[in-house]
Amino acid sequence: MKAIYEMAKAAVPEAIELRRRIHRCPEIGNAERQTSALIEQTLNALGWTVERPMGTSVVATLHGGKPGPTVAFRADMDALRIEEATNLPFASEVPGMMHACGHDFHVAGLLGAAMVLSKYREALCGNVKLLFQPDEEGDGGARRMIEAGCLENPRVDAVFGAHVDPDLPVGAIGFKYGKMYAASDTFKITIRGAGCHGASPNDGIDAIAIGAQVVTAVQQIVSRRVAPTDAVVVSFGIFHGGTQMNAIAETCTLEGIIRTLGPATREKVRGLFRETVSGICGAMGAEAEIALRESYPGIVNDDRMVDFARATAAGLLGADNVVMLTEPTMGTEDFGYFIQAVPGAFYKIGVRNPEIGAVYPIHSPRFIADEAAMVNLIAAHAAIALGFGERRNS
Repeated sequence: MKAIYEMAKAAVPEAIELRRRIHRCPEIGNAERQTSALIEQTLNALGWTVERPMGTSVVATLHGGKPGPTVAFRADMDALRIEEATNLPFASEVPGMMHACGHDFHVAGLLGAAMVLSKYREALCGNVKLLFQPDEEGDGGARRMIEAGCLENPRVDAVFGAHVDPDLPVGAIGFKYGKMYAASDTFKITIRGAGCHGASPNDGIDAIAIGAQVVTAVQQIVSRRVAPTDAVVVSFGIFHGGTQMNAIAETCTLEGIIRTLGPATREKVRGLFRETVSGICGAMGAEAEIALRESYPGIVNDDRMVDFARATAAGLLGADNVVMLTEPTMGTEDFGYFIQAVPGAFYKIGVRNPEIGAVYPIHSPRFIADEAAMVNLIAAHAAIALGFGERRNS
């Protein structure tokens, strides 16, 4: 473990330089052309087998000198439409665009791990695949990568991923058993009533008034129809209705997102949502068109993979630096698609450091990740990759 950590330290300067190049030139989902070109160039120079299965994605494989399983690691590449306000010397040079979720850090850390692993080719049992994924923030690039065959040839036996965490101090690495991230489903409700003069509401069917009842009633799914131990969040982000201040609105639209933990709760809430919206609109004489779109599946870690990764991290960084996370997040992450397909685990890398202002949450225009954490990200990926093959071969 000590040798891996020392090699990770040696890779840090180049990884940080790559991170800063990516940070200066953030790219939105499915348009990560400069980023993917830099990744491909770096991996080719290290002797990895590089493929471009779809769009801007990059998949690289290192074939070990000994037989064994195939383990994969994922890094997301896309940025957010946020105006950066960090005043970093390598701040975004693209107006209105920023790496505010640490994806630049994820890419650089995985490239750093590739630098380490390339030196262990002959000792490696099995294969290592690196999955550089577009569009995590948008429409789920993970799903499209799987459809393009990134988990095949060779078939992946386990998958791991990491995310920087400004709530964990630099030096810490966090793990969680079971449910870690929420599933998400987006919705659009179109309510059709009957318009009329505002002075005679009895002549019409007020779509706005019905929409208001829908908003209130749906929240009772959360508070009264689901067990308090089953976490659910329903958020209405858009409510549009009416065209004239003195007229009863004939139609209105409501849009938002449902977040749930676990597949059983997800299925139950989806059904209750449709039932509630349709029931209220029908009782008030209106029609409801409900477009419920299944989005990210959530992350439910495989406990065996968590055990393995946790033990590896403890041997690498010391048990005092391993944090067991007790609460899931209601945020979403499309790494869940990968972990649905093969066993795996997702872990957190602490990047919090108040001394340099690294205290702001992800998606903040002031988000900063302390680069002192880069060594932990590189070392954890590399040690887990090497240990997975040895573990399966022992």
